[in-house]
Amino acid sequence: MYFYDDWNRCRRDNLWFTKIQQAQFDLKQLGEPVSNLPELVESANLLRSNEYLSKANDKKSELISAYEQHANALEELLSTVFDIQTDLKEILKEQSSLISSPRKKSIKPKTKSKPRSKK
Repeated sequence: MYFYDDWNRCRRDNLWFTKIQQAQFDLKQLGEPVSNLPELVESANLLRSNEYLSKANDKKSELISAYEQHANALEELLSTVFDIQTDLKEILKEQSSLISSPRKKSIKPKTKSKPRSKK
């Protein structure tokens, strides 16, 4: 049960990690904002800056979303680890109590005694 759940979580975590990498790559591809060119009208420069800022904002939002989903997946995985730890502690307590409980004295079979002679 744990293995199957962990496998699915690992696959999901890998998906979020891939999304994180893609968002970081896309953000780097945007580069730096384009500097103002003196030959363009100021409104054109503002439009270009606005376009860049919009794209950067979208990519950063994707990145934040991917990090949030990844963090949630890690919290689920951590919860499973704690559940397993609790189960192991219970097993250890049971085994310890079995070891430390006094054992009943085993009944030794009586040895055959010699028949007594009648007098």
